[in-house]
Amino acid sequence: MERRTLLKAGGLAAIGQITGMSTLSALAKLGEALPAYERMPALFIGHGNPMNAIEENEYHKSWQALGKKLPRPKAILSISAHWITKGTRVTSNTHPKTIHDFGGFPKKLFDQQYPAPGSPEYAALTQKLVTHSHIQSDESWGLDHGTWSVLLPMFPTADIPVYQLSLDYDKPMSYHYAIGKELAKLRDKGVLITGSGNLVHNLGAVDWSGGGKSYDWAKEFDAKFTEWIEKGDHASAVNYQQLLGNTARMAHPTYDHLLPLFYILGVQQKGEAVTWFNDRIDMASISMRSMILNS
Repeated sequence: MERRTLLKAGGLAAIGQITGMSTLSALAKLGEALPAYERMPALFIGHGNPMNAIEENEYHKSWQALGKKLPRPKAILSISAHWITKGTRVTSNTHPKTIHDFGGFPKKLFDQQYPAPGSPEYAALTQKLVTHSHIQSDESWGLDHGTWSVLLPMFPTADIPVYQLSLDYDKPMSYHYAIGKELAKLRDKGVLITGSGNLVHNLGAVDWSGGGKSYDWAKEFDAKFTEWIEKGDHASAVNYQQLLGNTARMAHPTYDHLLPLFYILGVQQKGEAVTWFNDRIDMASISMRSMILNS
């Protein structure tokens, strides 16, 4: 059954901004390091407030800058926190609709459209590559805000085919990681794989005042995952619930926004570099930390 996250009107609160120099310098270094076109990078994006799609804040600007640095993909596979299904599905429609799966935001946000074409061909290839589970074809879903809110600034012309892979919330973390490993071959076929969620995501603990504080458990969770990823310790990341206990429960009362990360860890190649950006905890309990993998 599909679950949609309903964001309350408080989401209109201003998002805290990151230090511009740290993000832009990281992206500049990334531009120098990216390969010509042998293997596509992979991304985990902390998408946060849907308003980041249209507000001229640091997150929006970093996504714009990133779109100019990345090699042009043949297609984009998005794994979004906002498409949860029974079983795993892949969109195979030729013209995916723009889904506005939120509430309490300005009309301007609801007016946004991202008319990118779909990719039945790459969807079929994805089904073929994944043997860990049976991937069902789906033509009812489209592009939810976990996908288009990031791609709108990144690739504003919407002329690159985009398709989505759903999340089976009932499966263990190891299931999502295993599928990610099988998806890795898509990177060598011109597919940009993106996971869209948040490394820490507790809406119930959000500080709507924008005071700039961060909870200790949010900082601990963010720091521990950063350490594991930098060490290539995927086993600890997959077993985070057992290792971090109450900190894990506070960071993710529901873990839908963390699941996309396991797919990106799965596609990571041995020795592949990690570039961090937007490495900030927003509104006390939302980590915007994002990463790029590039060989």
